[in-house]
Amino acid sequence: MKLMKTEDAVGQMLCHDITQIIRGVKKGPVFRKGHIITEEDVPVLLSVGKDHIYIWEVNETMMHENDAAMVLYDLCKNEHLRRNEDIKEGKIELIADCDGLLKIDVARLQQVNAYGQMMIASLHNNYPVKKDQHVAGLRIIPLIIEKEKMEAVQKLVGNEPLFRLLPYQHKKVGIVTTGNEVYYGRIQDTFTPVVQAKIEAFGAEVVAHEYSSDDPEMEIACIEKVLAAGADMVLCTGGMSVDPDDKTPYAIGKTADRVVSYGAPVLPGAMFMLAYKGAHDEIPMLGLPGCVMYAGRTIFDLILPRVMAGDIVTKEDIDRLGVGGYCQHCASCTFPNCGFGAYA
Repeated sequence: MKLMKTEDAVGQMLCHDITQIIRGVKKGPVFRKGHIITEEDVPVLLSVGKDHIYIWEVNETMMHENDAAMVLYDLCKNEHLRRNEDIKEGKIELIADCDGLLKIDVARLQQVNAYGQMMIASLHNNYPVKKDQHVAGLRIIPLIIEKEKMEAVQKLVGNEPLFRLLPYQHKKVGIVTTGNEVYYGRIQDTFTPVVQAKIEAFGAEVVAHEYSSDDPEMEIACIEKVLAAGADMVLCTGGMSVDPDDKTPYAIGKTADRVVSYGAPVLPGAMFMLAYKGAHDEIPMLGLPGCVMYAGRTIFDLILPRVMAGDIVTKEDIDRLGVGGYCQHCASCTFPNCGFGAYA
């Protein structure tokens, strides 16, 4: 790479994209890498503030920004993730091929960003993404970089991709609606429609629905019924507080093989419960507190994408939700494009 005065660079090859910014109109390359500069190009280059430019010279020890970006892409790419076809201004973007849950190896990603002269910026870990959504961008900072630096960061990070996208699974859901007030017809069930709408947004279907009184043995029997009907996910609504009639945590504990947590550092959703049934945690079982029925976003919205993608949620995962786990109840909700539940 050689620095030249723009007026003296006619006939030379640009070694990087030249960006033009017109406020409110455009931001993008006016000339691309590899362009041979002509006399007519000089006024344009001067108009975008390029009194001096870099022209390309072959150097076997150095790597151009586009090629270095491809090295970073190789660290990130994985099944269900692709890159933009055209590398612009030395930047590559990672794009989702399907709806799913974005998983990031945060510690190793930080190693890349801490190395110097290179960067990877992404959405949050455990972010629910849509097909064709851009999830990350990556590039080096200078126009060229030593090849040995890119080789060193490859060795540092290893061969395992930094990103995964877990497609949502087609879950067969069993719902158990609890509470004497609903069971005996004292009030209308307004909880189930809310829950059903949320799970159907992820492509799930309800295969069984049972109503139970506050009798814990009836609740256990209802859970067993929806499991027998083929449910590979169980949602129990109501009965999750510390009131004497609330026995849902007991019923879930008796039917599950492993309880992850009863209680979460999230508001709304402190009385949430998560358990699993099966030797390999095949069937998630969720106890949903009453806030899920009336609050716009709750703990359920943070955990639901993960269980829908078959991601096993640990007690440590739930504990970490405390930072960011306080919903601000914004007048115009932008979830998940907000800080609620976001953590690295």
